[in-house]
Amino acid sequence: MKKFFIVYGHYNENSFNAAIKDTFISSALNAGHTVDLVDLYKDKFNPVFAGEEPGNDVLDHRSRIESCDTIVLIAPIWNFRMPAILEGWIDKVLAPPWAFSFKQLVGNYGYPQGHLKDKKAIIFCTYGSPRLAITTFFLNLPIRRLKRGVFYICGIRNIIYKRYFAVPFVDKKQRKKFLEDVSKTASKK
Repeated sequence: MKKFFIVYGHYNENSFNAAIKDTFISSALNAGHTVDLVDLYKDKFNPVFAGEEPGNDVLDHRSRIESCDTIVLIAPIWNFRMPAILEGWIDKVLAPPWAFSFKQLVGNYGYPQGHLKDKKAIIFCTYGSPRLAITTFFLNLPIRRLKRGVFYICGIRNIIYKRYFAVPFVDKKQRKKFLEDVSKTASKK
């Protein structure tokens, strides 16, 4: 069975992101998996990083990541990125030298060595825009940044990225299909 560490980044408990979170948790638990949830807004996580040493909250989250199989991010995409609170969580928790370090090649050139290679990741993102706008005009920037710029650097290569487009404009039937996809993803053995 899997152990999921969920990082949830939406302020509104009536949002579709909350429905994703709730569906994922109930489906994972029904499948026999374990779930550890961090609700950044409820926990009043401070996303501001000013070069300080990791605080107790960051150390706690890292410890919980160490004991999980899969990191799950659930958040909307605003301005081609996740909300600032989740972006700050990434900056503070998935940071060097804990999550990755750099191996020097020559002079000031080097490459990252990820320290979380035994982990998997699942990313659930909602968009207000339709798929065509994101994939054509905006070149899938959120996907590439999260996969390559966050998880690959940490050594995580097994990544499932689920995107739900035009969420404010789709009907209940389409939202139900989205949530069925969430449930299926959470239930996998």
